[in-house]
Amino acid sequence: MEIIKGNKNNVSKIITALQNGAVLVLPTDTVYGLICDAENEEAVKKIFEIKKRDKSKPLGVFVKEIEAAKEMAFVESRHEKFLKDNKNTVILKAKNSSLPKLVYKDKTIGIRIPKYELLNLILEKFGKPIAQTSANISGEPATVKIADILEQFKNQDITIVDAGNLSENKSSTIIDLTNNKINILRP
Repeated sequence: MEIIKGNKNNVSKIITALQNGAVLVLPTDTVYGLICDAENEEAVKKIFEIKKRDKSKPLGVFVKEIEAAKEMAFVESRHEKFLKDNKNTVILKAKNSSLPKLVYKDKTIGIRIPKYELLNLILEKFGKPIAQTSANISGEPATVKIADILEQFKNQDITIVDAGNLSENKSSTIIDLTNNKINILRP
């Protein structure tokens, strides 16, 4: 386990880790998350192994802006307000993509546009989508406490970006917009 301080001075180090196929724990605008290069199938698989996640539950992706979401999914104007709310992961119909199957399910993809300065800087400089899920073992609660992160992942080959304790928050709301109705999968 490697620990990096979560600040702007370490953005290039974080991006290098992503480019090298690492899985990282990173602070977000909701809870700590597990992230990797969404185009790196081995890294995506590693998140599933670390999290002990069922492979039938695809990972979502972080993107910097609506235009990046439109490259991966069919985004209608009615979807944009949900995408602009940084606390939402929005399930949309996916376009054909080079992303691994483990970030898709039934030709859909979950996309979130975060509003967290460090993460947005990483997205901007990395220039590609980042696969993401909450940083916890499946079935355990998501956390905003760095001590919980260090304990859960102490025996993992993982890089932890330590921003201390985050504000009390919950994981993003998951909203399925693949039909003509709004279906909230996780409030």
